Amino acid sequence: MTRSVTVRVPAKVNVQLAVGAPRPDGFHDLANVFLAVGLYDEVTVTPADALRVTCSGPDAAQVPLDTTNLAARAAIALAARHGIAPDVHIHIAKDIPVAGGMAGGSADGAAALLACDALWATGASQEELLEICAELGSDVPFSLIGGAALGVGRGEQLTTVEVGGTFHWVFAVADGGLSTPAVYGEFDRLTAGTRVPEPTASPALLTALRKGDATALADALGNDLQAAALSLRPSLADTLAAGTAAGALAALVSGSGPTTAFLTADEDSAHKVADALLASGTCRNARVAASPAAGATVV
Repeated sequence: MTRSVTVRVPAKVNVQLAVGAPRPDGFHDLANVFLAVGLYDEVTVTPADALRVTCSGPDAAQVPLDTTNLAARAAIALAARHGIAPDVHIHIAKDIPVAGGMAGGSADGAAALLACDALWATGASQEELLEICAELGSDVPFSLIGGAALGVGRGEQLTTVEVGGTFHWVFAVADGGLSTPAVYGEFDRLTAGTRVPEPTASPALLTALRKGDATALADALGNDLQAAALSLRPSLADTLAAGTAAGALAALVSGSGPTTAFLTADEDSAHKVADALLASGTCRNARVAASPAAGATVV
């Protein structure tokens, strides 16, 4: 048996997040256009006497190390399907912001699943792995495949989206996290008594991705959760304004936040925007990354 397997997995930005009304099961129907970006966690699995999780890197202290961690849940789920004891040491080398709306926890779940599959040689098909990912969480399937995709349902039903070029981003990391359920709850509060339209993907946005047109993409970006995130964390408006003033083509809250995302014309512009954001004092850190990026990959 291989003694350890390491998988690299990217963060994501939602270039469009259209949110429908709450469903009877508590979830919301989504039209969620995911774009994987070049900020990565690395997850290493090694045979052990019992399942355990460790974590290193920025904000590692905020990462749960018990079976609520999606990486641990992924190992347990795959092991149960194949009659294997989930006795592995899972180490997460974290570089994706924690609780930042960039699917870091989901990424770790997908990475641990792929790593355990390789370690145990289960022979699971991609369909089986994606099925397990969907059981783990709405964003986990995309973390496995990467690139760009439209997610419908609660985001787990994916269709690959063509991307015709490289897009350059800056991600401003806020102090503290935002609870995704709390942001959806605030969305429900803010939209109570109104008709919430059925979520659909923007044709203009999909065309901009296909053509690799950053200016057109900037015009089409959208996040229906942004108002809720700003309601819970008003200071994010200052961060968005600072990045826009520094020359970003567009700015939006990433997913449920509180990380904010800034699309720029090129890599040089991205570094200038990042420097300005850091100087503004409106964020804890600013990270430059390009997209699209490959999904979970054994390294």
